[in-house]
Amino acid sequence: MEPKQIIEAIKKEAPVIKSVYFVGCGASMSDLFPAKYFLEKNARELRTSLYTANNFNYSTPAAVDNTSIVITCSLSGNTPETVAATKLAVEKGAHVISITIDPNSGLAKNSQYQIIHGFHESYGAKMEKPARALELACEILNEYEGYEHYDDMHDGLNKIIDLINSSVPMFRPIARKFAEENYNAPILYVMSSGATQYTAYGFSMFLMMEMQWLESSSFHTGEFFHGPFELADENAHYVLMMNDGPTRPLDARALTFIQRMNAKYTLMDAKDFGLSSHIKSTVVEYFNPLMLGGLTRLLGEEIAIKREHPLTMRRYMWKLEY
Repeated sequence: MEPKQIIEAIKKEAPVIKSVYFVGCGASMSDLFPAKYFLEKNARELRTSLYTANNFNYSTPAAVDNTSIVITCSLSGNTPETVAATKLAVEKGAHVISITIDPNSGLAKNSQYQIIHGFHESYGAKMEKPARALELACEILNEYEGYEHYDDMHDGLNKIIDLINSSVPMFRPIARKFAEENYNAPILYVMSSGATQYTAYGFSMFLMMEMQWLESSSFHTGEFFHGPFELADENAHYVLMMNDGPTRPLDARALTFIQRMNAKYTLMDAKDFGLSSHIKSTVVEYFNPLMLGGLTRLLGEEIAIKREHPLTMRRYMWKLEY
């Protein structure tokens, strides 16, 4: 079923929805953040939260019941903690939607509704997961409260995958330069704001720490001047994801400071890829994480080549019981 059909079906069963929970682990949790951000920014009555799956399992919100929609996400559909969270949400009476690539996975089999997406086909396809979550959030808001920019959101959703793919050739040289400058960095700091906050987190945690064993830390640009900026000097390495939208001044302030301190940095500016030329200003901020998230894969690929460390290499994951 498509997101619109799913939410219409839920509305028939549950005319009143009070809360929406987004639940996942690792990169999948990060991919849910733009949808949570969108709903939190625009909903007047609906309450929303983002949970890592085992926190949801061990410290379950009391409000999870038949007035809740729970959206669980796992790329493979078999992340044990997220499958358990899906089962738990169903037991609590919630209306549960899973997002995964595998219709036969544990996640899909244990949810009431499923969104099956692509991933391997292109750089843009790697952002189908957050795009579908964002579409679900848009449909929930429109169905239960109404949303004046509904058509603008769908126009953006119809364009974003192709926009990512068309930006890849332009970004590849930047990714190669990033690899040259950061392959032996003692630590890489990654920062952004707004809907892209967890894109920075995800790049740091998963592409760098998990897939490259490269020490990294992430933080919000709004928090940069409340501690982390003390480490800014000519030996510091940064990736700054700059948004096109209302939180851009936070990113610009951080950029000005790291330039002033002569730090090494890679700038990923959504404006450079024509985002606002194709997507309406009313909704453009929600597409920053999709555009920039799709391009971070190139940073990972190029640094993996330079470090002779394939992105698939692991020490513990899939090899040990833990």
